[in-house]
Amino acid sequence: MSRPALLALRVSLLAALAVLFLGGAAQAQEGLLRLPSISLGVEEATSPEQVSTALQVVILLTVLTLAPAIMIMMTSFTRLAVVLSLLRNALGTQQMPPAQIIVGLSLFLTFFIMAPTFNKVYDSALGPYLDGRMGQTEFLSKAADPMRDFMLKQTRKKDLGLFMRIAGEAKPQNASEVPLSSLIPAFVISELKTAFQIGFLIYVPFLVIDMVVASVLLSMGMMMLPPVMVSLPFKLMLFVLVDGWYLIVGSLVKSFS
Repeated sequence: MSRPALLALRVSLLAALAVLFLGGAAQAQEGLLRLPSISLGVEEATSPEQVSTALQVVILLTVLTLAPAIMIMMTSFTRLAVVLSLLRNALGTQQMPPAQIIVGLSLFLTFFIMAPTFNKVYDSALGPYLDGRMGQTEFLSKAADPMRDFMLKQTRKKDLGLFMRIAGEAKPQNASEVPLSSLIPAFVISELKTAFQIGFLIYVPFLVIDMVVASVLLSMGMMMLPPVMVSLPFKLMLFVLVDGWYLIVGSLVKSFS
């Protein structure tokens, strides 16, 4: 193809593109080609309802962010996770079972233990609220009552009194007057104390095995052999023979009854 022919071809292509572009622009101006428009901004509220809706969205996002902490601090998860972690350390199995298994088992046991309380929350608060038979303020009040009753059963009066004295709260006349701001931290430290007590009882038999093995190795002159390496099979055998998982999980679940 000659040079003038190539030049003519290029000019014709440019002309075709220009026609298509101008035609699309004309259609867009005439409203035939409609493209979506996206805009983000903060505008001044024109009614109290808009402010209330925005605040509700902020509160909802805050609650969703704090949901894991609420799940941990207001349920049986703390005691379960601490006891199972102490059990792993007492056995001396390093990272077995893995932390993911301990957390997962603690989570499912928490759902099992808290099922009656969660059912009360649904029946008395969440169900009526979703059906539109209850307002938001009443929903929060009704939903807190079953959780408050559960935590009060597991909280020591000494721990609850500590936080109420620090906060300057008056002595409550009944369970409904106990503020959650004092009850939740009191419940957490009570759970930690109970978990450590259970952990101590778990540690004792395994500690005895470690001491016996260390004494036998020392009497045989095997000072270079780590006692933990020898005692680990005996601890695992003891734990399996007594059906340790059955006893520990059963005792943990019954401790909340």
